[in-house]
Amino acid sequence: MSHATPETDLQLTPLNALHLELGARMVPFAGYSMPVQYEGLLAEHKQTRESASLFDVSHMGQIRISGPDAGLALESLMPMDVIGLGVDRQRYGLLLNDQGGIIDDLMFVNRGTHYFLIVNGACKAGDLQHMQERIGTRCTITPMPEQGLLALQGPQAVVALERLVPGVQELVFMTGAAFQWEGVELYITRSGYTGEDGFEISVPGDRTEALARALLAQPEVKPAGLGARNSLRLEAGLGLYGNDLDTSTTPTEAVLGWSIQKVRRTGGERAGGFPGADVVLGQIDGTLPVTRKRIGLISNGRTPVREPATLVNSAGEQIGVITSGLPSPTLGQPIAMGYIQPDYLSNGQEIFAQVRKQAVPVQLADMPFVAHNYKRAK
Repeated sequence: MSHATPETDLQLTPLNALHLELGARMVPFAGYSMPVQYEGLLAEHKQTRESASLFDVSHMGQIRISGPDAGLALESLMPMDVIGLGVDRQRYGLLLNDQGGIIDDLMFVNRGTHYFLIVNGACKAGDLQHMQERIGTRCTITPMPEQGLLALQGPQAVVALERLVPGVQELVFMTGAAFQWEGVELYITRSGYTGEDGFEISVPGDRTEALARALLAQPEVKPAGLGARNSLRLEAGLGLYGNDLDTSTTPTEAVLGWSIQKVRRTGGERAGGFPGADVVLGQIDGTLPVTRKRIGLISNGRTPVREPATLVNSAGEQIGVITSGLPSPTLGQPIAMGYIQPDYLSNGQEIFAQVRKQAVPVQLADMPFVAHNYKRAK
């Protein structure tokens, strides 16, 4: 699945031929040739919000971590409760460096016999090296480049997938299970990156196209590209690694403290013991300063506010930066995500985004900008 083309040196996913057949506009992304749009960003965004869209996310890294010490080994790299995670339960995780900065954000599932990780495509080589160096002697770390990955997202995703894979409707948000489709082994989680209900499906690479065609044959489903994926995730208030999160950003600065369970915090049964623990726990406990915080912004004007615009106060002094921004298809006005000095979170002072030498007024806004529509347990 990951062979490079001589013309571009870009790797191809198992759906490359299908993307071209469907008329996708292809762009380089994370070292791959990926579809940015088919019909158009706005149509694909609306399709996902109202029905169901199929996204190719096979560029993401899939990794298996196994062995009797796998849970504790993973906990030594992340501030998450790994060994307390139930079988077929999924959790959001953060790989950290020794300064508490975020190397990558990821999803991990306890599959009983092993842990299954999905990491960002642009980070997967570095993640694997980091894991091998830090915990490679304690567990078996197996990359899974032979697997494809599909994301079926939207309120009608469950209707479409249930026809092909009976039983998926029993899953709830952040759970997974093994299924079969036409003799093919699948692992499906009810999760995604759009804020909508939906599923991510790990499928053998040589059967990815067949499954994608079967899903696209369902009346609820159309293909969608990276453009809509980006606008959907921003409306959902979800950070993009490389834009909104990076190795200089701590979990507290990124307002991701919710992902660090009580058992790993100060006073918890397994507190600390992960890279950058002194910094991360010090910021959570208030003993170390936090000089910036991730925030949502909305503009009442029509001027798009995009990265890497700076944020300034009424005196023109820089107080922050935009890390993601675009006109919201759902709200019909510009939205953005960025970082700002904590003093400006509650002092009521005016904030402006510096766009082409123009100071555009923006307001702090709660995230998500558009409410999540996950299928949660009752």
